[in-house]
Parts: sequence; structure tokens; C-alpha cells
Amino acid sequence: MTKIVGTLGPKSRSVEVISSCLKAGMSVARFDFSWGDIDYHQQTLENLKMAVKGTKKLCAVMLDTVGPELQVVNKSERAISLEADGFVTLTPDQSKEASSQLLPINFTGLAKAVKAGDTIFIGQYLFTGSETTSVWLEVAELKGDDVVCVIKNTATLAGSLFTLHISQIHINLPTLTDNDKDVISKWGVRNNIDFLSLSYTRHAEDVRHAREFLSKLGDLHQTQIFAKIENIEGLTHFDEILQEADGIILSRGNLGIDLPPEKVFLFQKAALYKCNMAGKPAVVTRVVDSMTDNLRPTRAEATDVANAVLDGSDAILLGAETLRGLYPVETISIVGKICAEAEKVFNQDLYFKKTVKYVGEPMTHLESIASSAVRAAIKVKASVIIVFTSSGRAARLIAKYRPTMPVLSVVIPRLKTNQLKWSFSGAFEARQSLIVRGLFPMLADPRHPAESTSATNESVLKVALDHGKAFGVIKSHDRVVVCQKVGDASVVKIIELED
Repeated sequence: MTKIVGTLGPKSRSVEVISSCLKAGMSVARFDFSWGDIDYHQQTLENLKMAVKGTKKLCAVMLDTVGPELQVVNKSERAISLEADGFVTLTPDQSKEASSQLLPINFTGLAKAVKAGDTIFIGQYLFTGSETTSVWLEVAELKGDDVVCVIKNTATLAGSLFTLHISQIHINLPTLTDNDKDVISKWGVRNNIDFLSLSYTRHAEDVRHAREFLSKLGDLHQTQIFAKIENIEGLTHFDEILQEADGIILSRGNLGIDLPPEKVFLFQKAALYKCNMAGKPAVVTRVVDSMTDNLRPTRAEATDVANAVLDGSDAILLGAETLRGLYPVETISIVGKICAEAEKVFNQDLYFKKTVKYVGEPMTHLESIASSAVRAAIKVKASVIIVFTSSGRAARLIAKYRPTMPVLSVVIPRLKTNQLKWSFSGAFEARQSLIVRGLFPMLADPRHPAESTSATNESVLKVALDHGKAFGVIKSHDRVVVCQKVGDASVVKIIELED
């Protein structure tokens, strides 16, 4: 039921590997623009489309912006070794070569942002926290625009890209950079992206700004914005950000640097709880780092994945593990297995009561229908809930109550016209439920309206039931709960299937 987001990159961009990833359980593909150009990602996306056609498994597309990420520029790509207790200078002059004494960075205001004694962290783009590939620096003195630092641990930086992270300092750069806007308006528009992951979201204003930008780009006004919380600033404004965004990604890698390690778990639980209560998808990242080069996760990681599920996350996001890891397919399949085990012991009863109590009374019309449908399904031990929806909202509300059985959301396309041509909406809404726990979308034939006038919307229901049978979630003599609109009223009905 828990969804898996996989980042596609060098080790996972061929049609075969992507097909295996889809079969293993990936339902959202993430394209990370921190490296690789538009053509590179376009090629990967074409392969993804072929894989989707071949496996007949739906997959949504997420574009991850770079945001105000501070990077060390290592043009020669030679490995740089740093010795503990030595000194290294960070300079904004990018024309210089990176060496063990000098590291050029892509930000001119560093000397103004830090003071002596501040901690700076440099690591590979997706650092694992293992101390041989990442380094802690302490600011010793400022020389004009240059920052001289003491090296705290011996490390070797390999590759062309390292992220620079300064704990608890505000970096005065826009969240949506010009480069990001360029990528979105070219690559994003061309490919009708389903999700935009907004890196380094620090204020609700960042999300509003991004939404305003998307609203001017044709079909992208339907794209959902996921705020990626990566630092203390984003945490401080978490509640306002949650109100504006369509979902939240907890980037635990960067948060683990900004927060003291002993506080990470608490924030994760609190943030997931808030997302659950708001009925918005929450995604947890950085779960099985060690599988980047091992076939098995560590015990701590396996427990961590299970806890993320028990804490209420909708999806698990794999970064380095599928991007440059040696075992992308195995990682997805193992994470899926752990999630399935955790779902078996998820305390649905307690969760349901908490959610109802949080929502309070009087409930809105839709909320009460959704919670009743879930309750009925649990009481009659239904094998599946089928919901007819055109915007996807009804389906998301049902998923909010975390039913123990899968929810088949049958998205009924709506016909719209701009006086020149007719077009159907629905594909976006179907794919966007691929990131919500327990939601499984299918697109209905547009000839069947969701608000049917006849009390039984038989033909679509039959299609949905056949779909469920094909997937093996519905057998004969099962009970099924159906939720649909009939005229102005919403109806929840329980049907028992014959042979």
C-alpha cells in the first residue's frame, strides 16, 4: 500500500531496468535536476514511457528542482583528499582549480553569511553520513570573500559534485532559481509533469510563488507542488507550508545535518502526523543508504523503513539507492516487502479514532462520507473500496482514513473545451494518486459520467471490479464498498459478489 518513489539516473535509466523497477513496485519516477541536462533527462523519460507501455503499470513523473543548493565546483573531477586539523579555503572564484587547499563554490555571499566557529559540511551529492566521503569544517577566519576553515576529519572527496551545507544559517538565494524556472518551462511543460518537488522550501511564500509560476504554463496549473523540507527554516514555518503545499517531502539527509541527530525522529513523527491529519501525502527520504552498494539493508535501516510506515508516511523516496546504486531493483523490492510487513501491524483502529477526533464536528459533507465508507469497509471486512471521482479529492479523503484494504479510485474523465478543441481531464488526477498510500488509480471510459443519474452506475463498476479481479484483490463472495455521487447526493453502498 505504501508507495515507492525512485530516482532515475545512470544506473537506472535503461528500458529494462526501469521496467524491472516498475514491476518491483515503483509508482513515481523522480528526475533530479541537480545534475544532468535537459536532453539527458528527456532520454530517460522516453525510456520510462516505453517501460510503462511494456509493463502496463502507471507511473507518475516528479521533477526535483535544484533550489539554492550550495555546491563545490570541481571541474577536473580529480579526487581531493583533506587531512584532519589542516586548513582549507572556500572561495567564490570559480575560475580556480579545486585542490586540497582551495575549494571554489557557486555562492558569492558565503563570507557574509557565516562567522568564525560555524560548522560547514561538505559531502557527495547524496552523502551517506559515512565519514570517509564527507567532511566537517569549522570556520576559522574570513578573508574578504574567502572563508578559511579547519578540517575536522580526514576524508577524500571524489566525483564532480559536492553539496555544501551550513547548519542553521539563512542563505539569501531564491527557492525557485532562474535555472529551475528554465527547466520547468522547457522540460516540465513538454512532459506535463505530475509533481514538482520544491527543494529547500523555507516559507509558505515559496510554494505560492512556485504555484503562480506554474499557473502560467498551460497544463502545469494541474501539477501538484510538494514542499521539500530540508532545514530548520522550513521546520519553523512547517504549518504554513503544509497549508499551501499539496504534499510534503521530508529530506532527512539535509535535516540530519541541520538538526541535532537526537531530534530527527521527533520531527519526523510530528510532521507525518500533521500531514496525515491534513490529508496530504507525506514522503520520507534517505531510508536504505547502505543499499547503494550492498544487497541488504542494515538492521537499523530495515527498522527505519517500517517505522516510517507506522509513523504514517505515504511514500518512501529512494535517492542514491536507485540513482547511482548497484541494486536499484532489489532496493525497491526489499523496501516494498518491509512496508508490507509494517502495514500488517499498523494500528488502523487507533489511527481512525485519532483522525475523526482531530477533524472534529460538524464534519464537512465529503469528510463524513469518506470516513463512513472506510468504517463500513472495515466492519464488513470488505476486500476493496471502489470510489468514483473526477478531481481525485474524494479518493484522497478516503485514503486519509487509512483503510486496511486497497482503494481503487476510478477517475472519470471530464470533458472540457477552449472553443477550439475538446480535451479530457483525468490523466493528471489518476497519476497524482500514485503517491498516496493505499490508492490505486484507473482511468474510466469518458462515456460514463461520475455523477450518474441512474442509481447504479453498473458499467463502470463492472470495469472496476474486473480490474480488481485481474489484480487479484477481489475474489468471488467478497464484499466491496462503493462510494459514488448520484445526482447531488453521495452514496456509500456495500455489495456482495456472486461467483
